[in-house]
Amino acid sequence: MSQTAKSAEPAPTYDAWLVDLDGTLYWNTGVRLAMAVELAVGGWRVAGRLKRFRHEQEALRAEKDVIPGDPFVQQLERTAAALGLPREELERDVRHWMIQKPSRYLSWFRRKELIDEIRKFRANGGRTALVSDYPATEKLAALAVSELFDIVVASGETDGPRRLKPDPDGYLRASQALGVAPAQCLVVGDREDADGAAARAAGMGFRLVS
Repeated sequence: MSQTAKSAEPAPTYDAWLVDLDGTLYWNTGVRLAMAVELAVGGWRVAGRLKRFRHEQEALRAEKDVIPGDPFVQQLERTAAALGLPREELERDVRHWMIQKPSRYLSWFRRKELIDEIRKFRANGGRTALVSDYPATEKLAALAVSELFDIVVASGETDGPRRLKPDPDGYLRASQALGVAPAQCLVVGDREDADGAAARAAGMGFRLVS
């Protein structure tokens, strides 16, 4: 006797997409290679500072008892203290080499298909937010996608998250600001250990971009 094939369950639908920036809206590898060349040519003085700054972000990400605050400021303070630098000098280097200079390369490595999906989702009535562990406004402008997001929740910017991913704070702030329940939000990101873990902690769906 033949068996009737079981129909596949339909994919869940969501009212809002909460999208990560670095590595999600563009391919990180290409930008990192371009910046490696820039640093080798004219940025050798700051390479160690940037490496320590990234180290402090991963350390903050892993800490369970960190005091809530602006993670970008906390990274600057911890890095400046570790290296014996004025915080203002370090911040100039970080913004120049990690935000302003990389922005010139972002359009070369845009994830066009994903960006088109986000545009279509919005055209069909979906709400969108950008949630980032780094300042995001300049990079969104460089990618020419600022208009695709109703709100931006980014570390180092007004109303940013108080903890880094995998803490769900940034995504929950975005959900609340959009007026969409967490269960109706889909997180789109490139890190299972950060975006994915934060989505699960927030009770949201997750889509891994690789």
